[in-house]
Amino acid sequence: MEGIPYQVEHKLFRVSRKTGKIPFIDYNGEEVSDSEYILEFLSKEKNFDLHRGLTQEQIGIGRAFQKMAEENTYWCFMADRLVLDENNIGLKELKVPRIFWRLYKSKVWKQLYAQGIGRHPPEKIRHIMSGDLKALSDYLGSKKFLFGDKACKFDCAIFGILAEIRWASFGGLGPFVIKEYPNLCDYCERMKETFWPDWEEMIQTDCTK
Repeated sequence: MEGIPYQVEHKLFRVSRKTGKIPFIDYNGEEVSDSEYILEFLSKEKNFDLHRGLTQEQIGIGRAFQKMAEENTYWCFMADRLVLDENNIGLKELKVPRIFWRLYKSKVWKQLYAQGIGRHPPEKIRHIMSGDLKALSDYLGSKKFLFGDKACKFDCAIFGILAEIRWASFGGLGPFVIKEYPNLCDYCERMKETFWPDWEEMIQTDCTK
């Protein structure tokens, strides 16, 4: 979006040395972890405004939707994809050895329980996810992006979650849920076409090396 040159490294299970999470960047020998901090760091290094063209009201709305997607919708999606799917397609796609399936699902479920989403039965978890998507769909309406004709930082964060639901739910019900909201599906396609013309090439990269 800002035209900053970068190189992607596809390596399975490579995480930040500082936080044990992804994504992270290596910038001139300095490691910066977490999308939010990466954006703040680069905005200072490359001198661009993360909220260019947005009003204070829009920034508040955008942050609220971003945190809903990251701290609520995401966990519903994780439950749907990796725990509730009885066929374990998500674990197969992630190449988790079958012998570790029960252990892996237990670990994820403990995280979900601690977060709070895992304290609900499956139908309520999917109901919560659908409610979040409806809120986004209602606000987006017929707009091209979240706040009009130009995508912003908040579109990036929200698309990161919606793209997984739309195209990487594996055996979960995510694709069926999001299809209830056609404008969100169209929104995903617009983001993909605008910023990832090499999408097909990127998703076929072998990340096991």
